[in-house]
Amino acid sequence: MQPKFRPEKQLSARTTNAAALADAEALHGAVSDLVRIYQFRDRDKICCHDISVTQCYALEALAEKGSMRSQALAELLLLDKSTTTRVVDALERKGYVERNADATDARALSLKITKQGRSLYETINRELIAQQAELMADLDPGIRAGATDVIRRLARAAEVRFVTGIGAGHCAPGGECGPKACS
Repeated sequence: MQPKFRPEKQLSARTTNAAALADAEALHGAVSDLVRIYQFRDRDKICCHDISVTQCYALEALAEKGSMRSQALAELLLLDKSTTTRVVDALERKGYVERNADATDARALSLKITKQGRSLYETINRELIAQQAELMADLDPGIRAGATDVIRRLARAAEVRFVTGIGAGHCAPGGECGPKACS
């Protein structure tokens, strides 16, 4: 027996898809605005401490995750190995990171944040958290928790989709992106 054609179900699906698309467009705009503002905030705040935003991300990774090889840091930062090497070279010259023989492989080097690097990271982190506290001060605690939860969920979903999963790798070597890159 064939299911009956129900135009109301088809209309409902189109309406739902249109609403979801409108929500996605609104989210895109909101996230784009937030990311743009935070990029400038991070650049202006972090660069006052004589390091770049990328160098600060490297310090954060080493402070939060512990010692690691350069390749592991590159993967965490979503950078190629040569860019990561330049970032680490600069941090090492400034005394914020050191390279040591890796405990599991004498041929490899392990990156470690120094006391000076940890102190700098903690100073920057405290300043950024203080700014967040000011921004959120007039929000209800439930809204603050909800906003944090939504942002974390979006970040996890985006990471799965664009970094580690389905949507990752849509640019071919040489920067060609789009359908041709996937063929």
